[in-house]
Amino acid sequence: MKISHYLIALSFVLGCLTSAKATTLDTTFRADGNPIIKYKYTADPAAMVYKDKVYLYTGHDEAAPGHNGYTMHDWACFTSTDMVNWTEHPSPLNVKEFKWAKADAWASQVIERNGKSYWYVAVEHGTIPGKAIGVAVSDSPLGPFKDARGSALVTNDMTKAVKHSWDDIDPTVIIDKDGQAYLFWGNGICYYAKLKSNMTELDGEIKTITLPHYTEAPWVHYRNGWYYLSYAYEFPEKIAYAMSKSINGPWEYKGIINELAGNSNTNHQAIIEFKGQWYFIYHNGALVPDAGSFHRSVCIDYLYYNKDGSIKRVIMTSEGVKPVK
Repeated sequence: MKISHYLIALSFVLGCLTSAKATTLDTTFRADGNPIIKYKYTADPAAMVYKDKVYLYTGHDEAAPGHNGYTMHDWACFTSTDMVNWTEHPSPLNVKEFKWAKADAWASQVIERNGKSYWYVAVEHGTIPGKAIGVAVSDSPLGPFKDARGSALVTNDMTKAVKHSWDDIDPTVIIDKDGQAYLFWGNGICYYAKLKSNMTELDGEIKTITLPHYTEAPWVHYRNGWYYLSYAYEFPEKIAYAMSKSINGPWEYKGIINELAGNSNTNHQAIIEFKGQWYFIYHNGALVPDAGSFHRSVCIDYLYYNKDGSIKRVIMTSEGVKPVK
């Protein structure tokens, strides 16, 4: 890293430390283009629409300037009624809540069911080598969230499709039209399984989905009779997708949604519809030059579909999106 870039990064970190109140009090701000959050590093976005409001959950990159690796201990929560004016709420969840885990607040997703919010997270297990998936629960999407099981939902010894120890990451959940919930996850292979109605236990076997050049970061959404499974493609990562008429497949690969995201090796997406408009939420490394992969920042751009239901390529912009009424 160049000296000037190091000083920029150091100044940014010191600025974040002086604004520590953002972790203990609600903080409102207006997104001035992309990235939408400029006072702290945010990554791996997941979003949920609930009661006419968007809840955006992100990871929190905290690596020191020049550090070559991820340092992530907690998650962040933001809300908006128009996709431009946002409120950050006190951090609803820290990796320390999972007594069986030892580190790493990696990619996650929150989903609501029957008045409760369930938060699925990827962490490093304390006693079983490798990454694991946990689930926390709260009566409010703003938390506080508590470990729902007292143990991991998925551990590395439960999945054998690939040999490396970090294949159990990037959980995402969808509740199908018939009420059946499904958990998707995985690095190197896409795993999925049914969830019991309590949302805290697997219901049956773990299955795999073979997708071209699949790396990680699955996200499943539904629109007009089609299921869409998007995911990070190759490394450095683009986002690709497949379509199916059934959540159980078969999945037909359809191509790339967006290209490499700035100077970040990773690319992690959330796709939502809000007030009649579809949005593509992702991260890049735009805030600090030459530090992108470990100092990431969430961005939002529009998502559009073709007449046949396929997805048009996302145009990544610095302007971002406009307020929606």
